[in-house]
Amino acid sequence: MTISRTSLNAIPLSFASVSVGTPGDPLEEKLKAISSAGFRAIELGFPDLLAFAHSFHKKEIREDDYENLCVAGNEVKKLCERYGLGIMMLQPFSNFEGWGKGSREREDAFAKARGWIGIMRAVGTDMLQVGSSDSPNISADLNVLASDLRELADMLAPHGYRLAYENWCWASHAPTWSLVWEIVKLVDRPNIGLCLDTFQTFGSEYADPCSSSGLNESQGSQQKLEDNFRYSLATLSKTVPKEKIYLLQISDAYKPTVPFEDKEIGGLRPRGRWSHDFRPYPFNGGRYTKQCVEIAKAVLGTGSRCWFSVEVFDGGADGKDISRENRGEMRTVCSGAMASVRTLLDECADS
Repeated sequence: MTISRTSLNAIPLSFASVSVGTPGDPLEEKLKAISSAGFRAIELGFPDLLAFAHSFHKKEIREDDYENLCVAGNEVKKLCERYGLGIMMLQPFSNFEGWGKGSREREDAFAKARGWIGIMRAVGTDMLQVGSSDSPNISADLNVLASDLRELADMLAPHGYRLAYENWCWASHAPTWSLVWEIVKLVDRPNIGLCLDTFQTFGSEYADPCSSSGLNESQGSQQKLEDNFRYSLATLSKTVPKEKIYLLQISDAYKPTVPFEDKEIGGLRPRGRWSHDFRPYPFNGGRYTKQCVEIAKAVLGTGSRCWFSVEVFDGGADGKDISRENRGEMRTVCSGAMASVRTLLDECADS
């Protein structure tokens, strides 16, 4: 499918609130920076909502204090409107699916879902991002995972809300886009679709922070790796209906200067640690910009002109978090991200 430059003008652009500054920085400063760069909307990160709620209510607010979170959420909505921003999605809803029937974990997950639906109403968004679970003690049966997500989709449906399911490349049982797509098909509901992500895609299939090359060496030769990745993206373009892709999140990654230890540290698997601190926007020093372009082309090749949303966690090439500490750099970060997405789109265009 030809990707015309004119058609790319229809793509709406968003920026994740958690990708600039820190949760301790005033949300209004973040919104100013995102708006001034020309983005149309934000992904509202729960850590930012929680920090705003602390400030707004002038007291500590628990993560499950949904009454006070909803009051604060309504104020966040007003703040976004002041700066001409929509709230495209609430994120990240994690470790939801796969718990045993009757377990406390399952009860807590569904209670949290009900609370987050209230927050969605308060902030005025119609989309909930759900990341594929990385909990170790959940079912590996895709039908069980799909059953839970079907129940969540049915909880969202009466409100006109959608579920954007994302593969997290360190997930327990659904780390790739193709496995998440299989689950979405099993769910078989009109209000569930994919949240695709450049990092999560190359991070699950092409790259590996534990190898000295930064590449997935389990597939043998680099040529085989390239061929398999190309085939995966071609399959995405040919098999996923455009209406089932709700958004594409954009980020690159640094190749770690020292390969990660292949073990869980601080509750995070290697790819989870990599995701947390080593993700710049494309064309900004990352190792996998070429793969970002290829993934974006694959998504556009379905005919989708979905949201493109910048979600970066740039702690610098050593992951030390330096670049997130300076509030004065927020506008620079956001304007740089906008230029990056424009370059990405230009690279994707055939004509």
